[in-house]
Amino acid sequence: MAKVGYARVSSVGQSLDIQTDKLTEYGCVEIFSEKKSGTNRSQRKEFERCMKYIRNGDVLVITKLDRLARSMVDLLNIKTELKDKGAELEILDQPEMQSISGELMFNILGAIAQFETAIRKERQVEGIEKAKSKGVKFGAKSKLTDDQMAEMKAKRESGVLIRELMAEYELSKASVYRLLG
Repeated sequence: MAKVGYARVSSVGQSLDIQTDKLTEYGCVEIFSEKKSGTNRSQRKEFERCMKYIRNGDVLVITKLDRLARSMVDLLNIKTELKDKGAELEILDQPEMQSISGELMFNILGAIAQFETAIRKERQVEGIEKAKSKGVKFGAKSKLTDDQMAEMKAKRESGVLIRELMAEYELSKASVYRLLG
């Protein structure tokens, strides 16, 4: 039976040290760690490597449940995948997850993690809408002024080739077509 650790933080500015220290102290023989959002499992390459590494009799060790996933569906899928492999899940900061009351806590904590993600997304959308209503522009700034745009369109209508416009305005082919479209 090998203890396999998994540590995750959501952003580059956060540190994995606290989690990896706990996992090392607990005796994990292998620790997978990454700085990725927990909302999309397919983008978490280290987690996928971790799940491939785990064998029958191993224990996946994490510090907190929300480090594993942010949705109930994903949590339950991971738990089922571990069970199918003959592996177990151990959560250091939330012990006793194997009993009936532990199962209840697992589901409650998973639901809370999913709720937090939904609330955060809702606030983000509200903030973006408020910023837009105040005139804040999102995305990259235009590479051309309105006058340059009109000039480029007139040149194209007069027969100037796309590659010539690309060179003159220092734009990619895709940008020229998008701006002319």
